[in-house]
Amino acid sequence: MFEQAYAQAPLTVVSHATLLSGTYPQTHKATQFAAPLAAGLPYLPEILRGQGYRTAAFVGSIELDPKNGLAPGFDRGFEQYDAGFHQPVKGELRTQSVARRGSLVVARAIGWLDTTKSPFFLWVNLHDAAAATTTAANRLGVSASDAAIGKLVAALTAHKLLDSSLIVVAADHGESLGAHNEQTHGIFLYDETIHIPLLMKMPGNQDAGKRVRGKVGLVDVAPTVLEIAGAPVPAQMQGQSLLRVAKSGSDQPVYSRTQFPTRAFGWSTVESWRASKYLYIHAPHPELYDLTADPTASRNLAQTSKAIADTMATQLSAFDKRFSESGSSTAGLSSSEAQKLASLGYVGLQKSGGTAPAATGTDPKDEIATANKVLAAVALLEDGKPEKAMEALQSFAGSSSKLYLAQFAAGVALSQQQQWAKSIEHLHTAIELMPDSAWAHYYMGNCLLKTGDYKTAAVHLEIAASRLPEFKEAHGLLADAYEHLGRADEAKRERSKAGPKP
Repeated sequence: MFEQAYAQAPLTVVSHATLLSGTYPQTHKATQFAAPLAAGLPYLPEILRGQGYRTAAFVGSIELDPKNGLAPGFDRGFEQYDAGFHQPVKGELRTQSVARRGSLVVARAIGWLDTTKSPFFLWVNLHDAAAATTTAANRLGVSASDAAIGKLVAALTAHKLLDSSLIVVAADHGESLGAHNEQTHGIFLYDETIHIPLLMKMPGNQDAGKRVRGKVGLVDVAPTVLEIAGAPVPAQMQGQSLLRVAKSGSDQPVYSRTQFPTRAFGWSTVESWRASKYLYIHAPHPELYDLTADPTASRNLAQTSKAIADTMATQLSAFDKRFSESGSSTAGLSSSEAQKLASLGYVGLQKSGGTAPAATGTDPKDEIATANKVLAAVALLEDGKPEKAMEALQSFAGSSSKLYLAQFAAGVALSQQQQWAKSIEHLHTAIELMPDSAWAHYYMGNCLLKTGDYKTAAVHLEIAASRLPEFKEAHGLLADAYEHLGRADEAKRERSKAGPKP
């Protein structure tokens, strides 16, 4: 058990990209806004499949759905990727659209185990605790996940595979549940959302019961799995060997970041650096905590212990310089996409969010109440309650609001109520704030189709379909737009990607 294990981001998609690629968020560039996983990135399932392993994924959230959700490219290297979620629909519970109970996820995984042969790599994602907003609900979710894992272990035992298997149990992030005034996760980098469980059952039960105190991160998991499997570790992987840490007891600093405040709200990116007993947070209002004396991070020492804060800041800055933000990214708009949007009257388009340096602009600490309310509205949307979501968004999605997530959520809520014209207004603003948002373009295209503006709809749906290449509905709507425009050949091409009309 690694007692000091940390996520590199407090977000599902970003953390799992780190977990499966062994790279930091600056390298893999995956986001909660459907930025595709780069094809050249080292990727654990693809590497193991190349070594002769059977590979399968069973996930519990639309966030990790590569076809219909927020994780395009995540299915690379998997023979089977079991997701199959759909966008929220008015009147549907989240378990009918965007989430699946862990017991069902594991049942599907066990079905695959029953028919596959060794060697295999199986990734099971349990989401029961992730939507909890109270301590009681969180505990119920954790208990459900624990029971589901127990069933998976029992299945491995029944197949006489347990002893020879490597099992890694890790969380992608935690939940604040009100700590530091954050209700859920994604904004802050305190231990409530970044300090995670990380356990390994080694083949042959090697080092059973051993507790490791050295700091480690999710970035270290992929290279360690390859090391234990006897497969070569790509030089592009940036994590360290967990086995080496377990043997030496070394304690290296751990880095985390969140660009979610920037992408979702236009506020500052936040970074953290954990070294020795200290936590340093790089934000417009810097923070320093002695976690030995102050484990809840309630006494900011940044001003009273400036020498230590400056040392930590220098170390974090040196780490940051390892990454070139000028490198190629699949997130931003292409020049042709930007020109198309400009021709439609989009002016002053924001650059791809999340590239601004940390500690500039609005500190998320000063606006956490706003984030809580907008995220609560998004949760209502996922629960099939668009009217209630829209009520909650009234104060945050006005015509002058620069909060992308509020504008996008309002656009979706109104589209679910078939208020197409009002939806278009909010989605237009959302696209101005985040021009590379695939889902904003998809919903905009759908609304424009409903109003008969096929030419403009086609532009937005072209962008959505290119960024969500496996999302059949985007190709289907684009085919509809082309058919109305008399572009028969292009319509036929898109229809082949979408499949027949239902």
